[in-house]
Amino acid sequence: MSTVARRTFASTPHRDATSTWNAIVDTLASKATPARQALLGVSGVAASLIADKAPEAAPIVVTCDGPRTRIYCVYDEDALDASQANEAPLGYDALNGNWAVSLPCEEEDLSWVSEALKKIDSRITARDKTQAMTEQETSEAFDFTIDAKEFAS
Repeated sequence: MSTVARRTFASTPHRDATSTWNAIVDTLASKATPARQALLGVSGVAASLIADKAPEAAPIVVTCDGPRTRIYCVYDEDALDASQANEAPLGYDALNGNWAVSLPCEEEDLSWVSEALKKIDSRITARDKTQAMTEQETSEAFDFTIDAKEFAS
């Protein structure tokens, strides 16, 4: 079983869908890198999926040469309740090495979303949000944060 970290972002009405995606990108890729540019390049499509509440029950799944990251969004009253979100920085580079991002999507939108993403970056794909996840993706997730000050002492 590989390590899986989970983050939950407050979306509407706490912030709009585009701002939610930007917060997710900031967590995944805080430095100016080609991976960050690729994520920013799909902002319109990703914001559309977030606005449709696709990542409410089905995660955005980020894989790399390290831990897997599952990202959910909370909406409405839950988005206004700070205890429902965990937007803490990750203790690792979520886009290290051979990375990929899988965005959950409504079945009826999957065709156009997949085509739009393919034109931007082949590592960012969409899947039907009801599609069963692999065994590795459904393993229990935990919140993973490293406190560098505590670690060094």
